Amino acid sequence: MAFSSRLLSKSRQLYGSQVFSQQQCAIPVRSFAKEASRPALKGDEMLKNIFLEVKKKFETAMGILRKEKITIDPDDPAAVAQYAKVMKTVREKAGLFSESERIKYTIETRTEGILDARTYLLTLKEIRIKRGLTDDLGAEAMMFDALEKVENEIKKPLMRNDKKGMSLLMAEFDKINQKLGIPKEDLPKYEEQLENKIAKAQLEELKKDALEAMETQKKREEFNDEQMVDVKSLDVRNFM
Repeated sequence: MAFSSRLLSKSRQLYGSQVFSQQQCAIPVRSFAKEASRPALKGDEMLKNIFLEVKKKFETAMGILRKEKITIDPDDPAAVAQYAKVMKTVREKAGLFSESERIKYTIETRTEGILDARTYLLTLKEIRIKRGLTDDLGAEAMMFDALEKVENEIKKPLMRNDKKGMSLLMAEFDKINQKLGIPKEDLPKYEEQLENKIAKAQLEELKKDALEAMETQKKREEFNDEQMVDVKSLDVRNFM
């Protein structure tokens, strides 16, 4: 059970934090002692509902993981693809965000109220860095260059409500995408590649956890005569 809990943690689907972020409010933690003398406060009911929703998501995810085969081999493309497929099923059934959806949600919430295009792009850069996303193609620098070009053309800072100026910027961004060979219709493919990259990283962490657990087991006297299995042959269901 402990390993299965780490599996959900490595999946980076933070059930509680996701629900709290959607509520966008701070809720005081209260005890749920039964008191017939007073009705439940609104905050108590809200917190209770959040707890039940998180519990339901967790149980849904665990039910799927108990049935699906996951081989802990980050070096095997087939194992990575299978793990990504299973975690996609978990997200869909439990109503969780994919990585790309969570990034989109973060961008929407963090940039709400930003009036100028430069601050918007700087905020995107901050989000990218904090989430550990690399810009191997150098697209970010190109976007800032495009903004500089447009602002020089309109001779003032570009505001996001400036429809004409934003149209010029979007046209420059389209040129960047064409230069990088990233047509809009291929975006789902890039999202899938991102999820597979994340799946590989998660399997690497799971493999590390499995090896550590096996090393700890080897040190216990009652397992001295047992031969440890190859971690690549491990099925996550064996740990649940």
